[in-house]
Amino acid sequence: MELKQLHYFMEVAKREHISEAAADLHVAQSAISRQIANLESELGVDLFVREGRNIKLTPIGRIFFDHTKTAMKAIEHATKQVEEYLDPDRGQIRIGFPTSLANHSLPTVISSFKTQHPNVDFHLRQGSYQYLIDSVKKRDIDLAFLGPVPREDPEIDSHILFTENISVLIPDDHPLAERDRLLLSDLKNDSFVLFPEGYILRDIAMDACKQAGFTPNVSSEGVDLDAIKGLVSAGMGVTLLPDSTFYSSTPRFTVKLPIQVPEVKRTVGIISPKNRELAPSEKVFYEFVKDFFARLQSYQ
Repeated sequence: MELKQLHYFMEVAKREHISEAAADLHVAQSAISRQIANLESELGVDLFVREGRNIKLTPIGRIFFDHTKTAMKAIEHATKQVEEYLDPDRGQIRIGFPTSLANHSLPTVISSFKTQHPNVDFHLRQGSYQYLIDSVKKRDIDLAFLGPVPREDPEIDSHILFTENISVLIPDDHPLAERDRLLLSDLKNDSFVLFPEGYILRDIAMDACKQAGFTPNVSSEGVDLDAIKGLVSAGMGVTLLPDSTFYSSTPRFTVKLPIQVPEVKRTVGIISPKNRELAPSEKVFYEFVKDFFARLQSYQ
């Protein structure tokens, strides 16, 4: 069994079309067909079945595909380890991040890191809370920034970088806009603008309202911070957002107020997989991030 065979098999399996795989790999269809036939002969099973012009994975082919995908990621990581052992300042790091950290925290730390390690490349991927956790576990990304930090996942190592408050954002013509702070229960009769179900910031807001003794009336939803803030600016309701999302400014026609009761906070940190050692460039970045935020906290 050769790596070339497995590589060809993976490309055909993903597309379920030999000619498309051949075009992408820049090889002849006959070469791919021959390698897959040799692989099937060695394994003693059919990995594909023809359906018209297309081919489909057989049940055992699907199982083989899943295991091969894991094996190829392990080989890719091993190769990366060797390359970065020779030159740790020329690696590539795949970083995951949520929308709530995209405007300030992530750009700031990466920009600072690049001044010291200009030849390290980054591949950045934004995603939802659970998506980022799953992607780290599956080796689709190397590290991820998250808030709140998962604490009891046996497959994840996590490190808290800082803790921040969750504040209320209300229209500037709201009856409570002149307050210095408020009780969350003061908003029990308001319409809320939140992220859709499945987003962690929605869960945080819903839990906070529950602590305050009410279930919020969610009248509008948005899938990113700008949409949420824009809807509040337009007077469509109130929302709860982490303080770091207001770093540059509070949106026009809105007021940000701290919540007196209940205390609403979230942890923000970085996660890595427990089942593999970080590559040299990943280790350098991981330690840099921890030191970067530790120094920030000492200045505050």
